[in-house]
Amino acid sequence: MSAISHYEIGPDLSIARILTGLWQVADQERDGRAFDLDRAADAMGPYVAAGFTTFDMADHYGSAEEIVGRFRTRPGAPATQLLTKWVPEPGPITREMVRAAVDRACMRMRVERIDLLQFHAWSYAHPAWLDAMCYLDELRREGRIAHLGLTNTDTAHLRLVAESGIPIATNQICYSLLDQRAAGAMAEYCARKGIAILAFGTLAGGFLTDRWLGAPEPDWDTLTTWSQMKYGRFIRVIGGWAALQRVLRASRTVADRHGVSIANVATRYILDTPAVGGVIIGARLGERAHLEDNARTDALRLTADDRATIAEALATLDPVPGDCGDEYRKPPFLTASGDLSHHVASFPAPFAVEVAPDGTRRAFSGTPWEASAGYARAVRVGDRIVVSGTTATHGSRAMGGTDAYAQAHHVFDKIEGAVQSLGGTLADVVRTRVFVSRIEDWEGVARAHGERFGSIRPANTLVRAELIGAEYLVEIEAEAVVRG
Repeated sequence: MSAISHYEIGPDLSIARILTGLWQVADQERDGRAFDLDRAADAMGPYVAAGFTTFDMADHYGSAEEIVGRFRTRPGAPATQLLTKWVPEPGPITREMVRAAVDRACMRMRVERIDLLQFHAWSYAHPAWLDAMCYLDELRREGRIAHLGLTNTDTAHLRLVAESGIPIATNQICYSLLDQRAAGAMAEYCARKGIAILAFGTLAGGFLTDRWLGAPEPDWDTLTTWSQMKYGRFIRVIGGWAALQRVLRASRTVADRHGVSIANVATRYILDTPAVGGVIIGARLGERAHLEDNARTDALRLTADDRATIAEALATLDPVPGDCGDEYRKPPFLTASGDLSHHVASFPAPFAVEVAPDGTRRAFSGTPWEASAGYARAVRVGDRIVVSGTTATHGSRAMGGTDAYAQAHHVFDKIEGAVQSLGGTLADVVRTRVFVSRIEDWEGVARAHGERFGSIRPANTLVRAELIGAEYLVEIEAEAVVRG
């Protein structure tokens, strides 16, 4: 077996820094295509023999989990590291649902314990994603899961979970020469907390390869794979075909210095960035492997001049908007279809709503104080929504730990969920009032407010106040007017 560089997720899990991604299994099985699972398992053998022993998959990557299960239980099969994801439909999540999902993944992969389970949330405004993380952490403590990770999670919500005391080992996010969103706050927080970034999309669906250097712009409406359709949207956002060609030319210049490919350079550049534990390269099992090229990436060492050459080209690109994972939650939806139609059917209201005889609507988030103190999380009368003072409470648990910034983001999620449940959006908010218990927290809370309302600009007040509950560092109320 070849000596491929590894990253230590923990004392019990060492992963190859170049991981093999199996998302293309779903593409290979698209439209009911027949797929030989035993032949696909056979195709895993050369990867493992070459030292690429780590495989990344998900519950929705077609038969990927079943394929690795067949491979790992063959007599004499070498050790592998199996990383998977759970991506449930939007809506309430129970402890039983979480256990069933973990049991299903274990059955498919034929394991007793999952090496790394990564969770994807479709909406932060719906509290179910936090229920899922709490229940998954219970299973981690039981030993059914070795490590917990997130996927497509922005910096604020990664921080919210981590500061709430749920140990997060990784965050799998899009990160490439074309998409540098992870290079700022995400990389800084992950490096500080010892959370590994697992980068996908590093070759932008194959567009960051020699094949496309100097090639004419393709017809975006006739691309053949989901990856090409998806990353074609990224290319158009960062400045179009000419922008891609500038990056390809710079990468080719660097590649010529080392006698390697553009793909080697594009991948190595991301591997060398702070907090990156590994890069996921997609495989079409049974079709093509690129094992020798991947091995050259592992051995490649870029110089400061190499990185400067690439950075000069990257400085000419328009940035991908938002934070990591935003492409799955807000426009522009940089997905294969350009929306979420091939991912989810609908988004249920985050909170329960009661309608009074006079038409007044009330939303309830389920915190114990709503019942005991006799109030609603939010009330809508006509076009006006008023949201009660809200703290970082999830059920009976305080979220965000001692991090006021993280607490504030959870509060804003609850406010957004309340407004959505009553027919509005965060953009309808016209007034916020913020109360902090420690004046030194004002800046972090104000920064969180700016990240959520920077383009909305409601009227705002921020004052120091003595809050009920020593664990709560911030309380916020809001008013919205639903227009049209």
